[in-house]
Amino acid sequence: MICDDFLGEKTGLLGFGAMRLPVIGDDQAAIDQEALDAMVDAARAGGVTYFDTAWPYHGGASEIALGKSLARFPRDSFCLATKYPGHQISNSYNPAKIFEEQLRKCGVDYFDFYLLHNVYENSIGVYTDERWGIADYFIEQKRLGRIHHLGFSSHGRPENLAEFLDYGARSYAALKEDDPATAALFAGENIFEFCQIQLNYLDWTLQRAAEKCAILESAAVPVVVMEPLRGGRLAQLDEQQTAALAAVAPEASPLEWSFRWLQGIPSVKVILSGMGSVEQVEENCRIFAERSPLSAAENALLMDVAETMKGGVPCTACRYCVDSCPQQIDIPMMMVSYNDLKFATSFTVPMQMDAVPEGQRAVDCIACGCCSQMCPQQIDIPEVLAELAATLEKMPKWADLCRQREEAARALKEASRE
Repeated sequence: MICDDFLGEKTGLLGFGAMRLPVIGDDQAAIDQEALDAMVDAARAGGVTYFDTAWPYHGGASEIALGKSLARFPRDSFCLATKYPGHQISNSYNPAKIFEEQLRKCGVDYFDFYLLHNVYENSIGVYTDERWGIADYFIEQKRLGRIHHLGFSSHGRPENLAEFLDYGARSYAALKEDDPATAALFAGENIFEFCQIQLNYLDWTLQRAAEKCAILESAAVPVVVMEPLRGGRLAQLDEQQTAALAAVAPEASPLEWSFRWLQGIPSVKVILSGMGSVEQVEENCRIFAERSPLSAAENALLMDVAETMKGGVPCTACRYCVDSCPQQIDIPMMMVSYNDLKFATSFTVPMQMDAVPEGQRAVDCIACGCCSQMCPQQIDIPEVLAELAATLEKMPKWADLCRQREEAARALKEASRE
């Protein structure tokens, strides 16, 4: 297994993601513990040491099942990561209550890596709100040794990512002045020592991941990768795309191309894969047995293949359209969301759209056509916005998903007491 030094921890480059575990029947909370144990055994045999879960995964059951599986091994033989759910819409936030419950659920005394879950345009206000004291609480847990490394995950846009990193840097500067001994426990000049982002060769441009990586590299913050295969879509290319890759590397699968592309990004320290069977675990471990990043020519080919996957519109974000919009709609942002949904349904888009001020959403377009007159690409922008609005209307609302998660967590807790 390829190993990296990750904030002083020796971790395998391939990480085990626990968001899509095998279940019994249709109940997502009914995790097949025997199948999970076999997968964890195979992962450890292949050199995997980093295991990632979160409070809402599998209706709250992921932390319990993964903790139970890992409890069979010495605590210092693996790294466990989980997350605080400040991204979920709620009337109040209690980091101490959640954190203590997570320690209990996972059956551990500390977390090697702990993240603020999904910092994005709406949740950043929760994480920075002094009423909840979220950052201060987790800084204290780091001081107490109950968190070894503090970070965050993000589905926000690059501007949102930069804003939160700035908050982390300012928080660190204040901590260094008030409590230099605790500040010295952090790896750099930021209270957030690492960041987990959605990163793959398609989203390098589709979701502006290249900009995010540049921002994180500038801040000297290492990267943990989520969605390296875009929910499995990048492992199942069409016949023409597969043939283009096979012409250069006949023995390499689309899966291997995806993982090898990520190996070429120096700031990437862990690549999480949501594996669902022992066979998938073993295949992934085989690919990560030795480092083999793509050559420049292979990388260029893969970027060409990525372009064939994109539908949507050829927006270049020149922003000529924005000044002419009487509704002040951020049209380039809407075009990015439209293109994203053209590739695959994603909870990220409606979640981000909820953060757009009312009156400036796709549904608020009055179809005046001023934007289209200014567009160098001759995009029928009102038509695209109308289609985006209609698509979003049919998708689950983020607030509803949050309520469902809370109900599932309560049900699981009540069942555990019986």
